Amino acid sequence: MARLRYEPLPCLCRIVELIVGSLPEAFGHVETDRVYCVASRGHRGASLARIHGMSPAWAAVGVGPAYLIEVVVENYAPLPPRERVRVLIHELLHIPRTFSGALRPHGRLVNERAVRRLERTLARRDPGAFRAILGEAARCPPPGAR
Repeated sequence: MARLRYEPLPCLCRIVELIVGSLPEAFGHVETDRVYCVASRGHRGASLARIHGMSPAWAAVGVGPAYLIEVVVENYAPLPPRERVRVLIHELLHIPRTFSGALRPHGRLVNERAVRRLERTLARRDPGAFRAILGEAARCPPPGAR
């Protein structure tokens, strides 16, 4: 069985910052300095990415809420930039307005329709910013993926 490996992915965090900054009505509650990004290798499943929330129980030892976005190299790297952005929007939708470390489930607030709506909003509101985000996404393949 292959061992899972993880490594930091700062360029992905930069894309998250751009998305959050461009869609304040959807992601104004997201504290990007408490969202971490990693690339993982060695998965056998079909997942493109995952988001992990740090349990509110960590507050008992002085660690505040945080989130980790993990992209699965084998599945995420081959995607075109626009689809990579959609994946990140989807993961960000899992973060509740309370930014508590909890996660929203798939359903009314986290679904493909919501992702497409936010992508359209982003593209129409500021085409230049959207192109910049796509450019960052094109330049941010996970390390060693190509």
